Amino acid sequence: MGEMNGDVTEITRLMQRFSWIDYVVFVFMLAISAVVGVYWGFMKKQTTQSDYLLGGRNMKVIPVSMSLVASFVSGITLLGSPTEVYMHGTQYAFIIVSIFLMSVIVTQVYLPVFHQLKITSNYEYLSLRFDNRVRLFGSLLFTFTLIGWLPIVIYVPALAFNQVTGVNIHVITPIVCLVCIFYTSAGGLQAVVWTDVIQITAMFGAMALVAIKGTIDVGGIGVVWQRNLDSGRIEMPNWDPNPLTRHTIWNLVIGGTIYWVQANAVSQTMVQRYLALPTLHGAKWAVFLFCIGISFLYCFCLYCGLLIYARFHDCDPLQTKLAKAKDQLLPLLVMDVLGGIPGLPGVFIAGIFSAALSSLSTSLNSMSAVVLEDFYKPYYSKQLSDRQSAWLMRGVVILLGCLCVGLVFVVEKMGTILQLTMTLESMTMGPQLGVFTMGILLPGVDATGALIGGVSGLAVMSWWCLTSQLAIARGQITHHHKSLTTVGCQYNFTAVDNIGDHYVYRDEVNPVLRVSYMWYTLAGMLVTICIGAIVSRINRARGVPFVPPSPTLLAPQLRRLYKEPPHPSEELFIRAYGPNKEACELKPITTNVKPITESERDMS
Repeated sequence: MGEMNGDVTEITRLMQRFSWIDYVVFVFMLAISAVVGVYWGFMKKQTTQSDYLLGGRNMKVIPVSMSLVASFVSGITLLGSPTEVYMHGTQYAFIIVSIFLMSVIVTQVYLPVFHQLKITSNYEYLSLRFDNRVRLFGSLLFTFTLIGWLPIVIYVPALAFNQVTGVNIHVITPIVCLVCIFYTSAGGLQAVVWTDVIQITAMFGAMALVAIKGTIDVGGIGVVWQRNLDSGRIEMPNWDPNPLTRHTIWNLVIGGTIYWVQANAVSQTMVQRYLALPTLHGAKWAVFLFCIGISFLYCFCLYCGLLIYARFHDCDPLQTKLAKAKDQLLPLLVMDVLGGIPGLPGVFIAGIFSAALSSLSTSLNSMSAVVLEDFYKPYYSKQLSDRQSAWLMRGVVILLGCLCVGLVFVVEKMGTILQLTMTLESMTMGPQLGVFTMGILLPGVDATGALIGGVSGLAVMSWWCLTSQLAIARGQITHHHKSLTTVGCQYNFTAVDNIGDHYVYRDEVNPVLRVSYMWYTLAGMLVTICIGAIVSRINRARGVPFVPPSPTLLAPQLRRLYKEPPHPSEELFIRAYGPNKEACELKPITTNVKPITESERDMS
């Protein structure tokens, strides 16, 4: 940027060099997604509920793994991770360790239970293990979190598009969302997965282009490394045990592992793809390949953060307002590096929107499964035909998609909604994971204990997260960032001193509110489990009747403690499906547990 002269407004206008070739590339990406929807929706008919929601439970490992990566990585990740490194350094990179620890826990504890039950919505498990009250609690948490999160997923890449083109976000977001709604409602999970395969390719291609071309322009990897090393951005593991420290090896590995377990083991958007694979062995491989793919993508994103600093090391674009928001740093780098080559900015923006489309389409498809399985079947006795089910699921996709487009207006008008939405996610993640973990690992927890534990965890985390965010909004808690300077700028600008990232702890702020956000999911899970276990223990002492869970509903490591073979009782089935149980296909429940013999029964 040092060679640029003039006013910052003029430079911003000059950098918006989105040519007609770039628009063609961007439109081509949308067109491919629409064609996939037409193919799976009209040429390959989705005749049954299983076809629409689970691809007939006959999907292939590689496409599902790529879909998992594509849907997990939103534009928030692609734009936010480089900003994290630019502002705070590389300490966050150690979260990659937690990704692989998560794979061990998910494949050995949670996934075998869900896959063996052959369920569609993972909240079905909560009614099998507890009752419909707990199932409804989990489904509602998922629904409200999704509705709060999806508008952000759409809004963030729209900001990037605005940065490189100047096009209003309310022009582009309805167009992109309509394409997504079309192919998701038409083609079901098959369309979602195969568009994800295309979109993850665009994501990797976009990040690779920026990394390679940007490194060459700066002067090579050595220059990138040295400039970041000199500024203190290259960091070794921080072993500080203080829970108030924002990022340490402890909260990134321990807290990060729990966060990743929640996202992969009990989130419907991820579990639904694991259940679409025909075998447990294939599902475990999908988890492992997901870990590899997401780690590579994170490495690309984190390196781009180093590249942003190497490029703007002596002229911070945030203080000069060349970038109006932190999430526009990477698009700014793209236009600086690739803007002079027609077509390449279009590839990058297509990649960013691909991340948003994959997250949106997966969430819409998962929400249709939750509405059908968790909000309709347990409470309505009328059996739906395949055609009626299809219309219901497609209607959910269309309505939720349109709602998200409308909520983008709310996101734009309320600046703090970004923080509040991330807080909402933190509030609900821990209680959700806690309820499922009690079911799978604590056989003595009953339905009332699980429900009270979940509600208590939600209440505690709501107070904690919202109060903390209120302190941040008041300026009582802000965050330290690495050194930034504008001494090398050669264009005119009005300096902005406060970009909102200095540590200022007021004495009156409760230390609990300063605990790193990386501990939130773990804290919510522990509160939920502790209260749930205590309430269940009190219920036992009061003589409240309790039926031990079927071993098939427990983690494989616990099943050897049970000798009697599981059997789906009438009561268990009513808990799962309510008055509509006659219309449901009985799901076979099998186990490797050795049946008890007559002699053993006499001895006991």
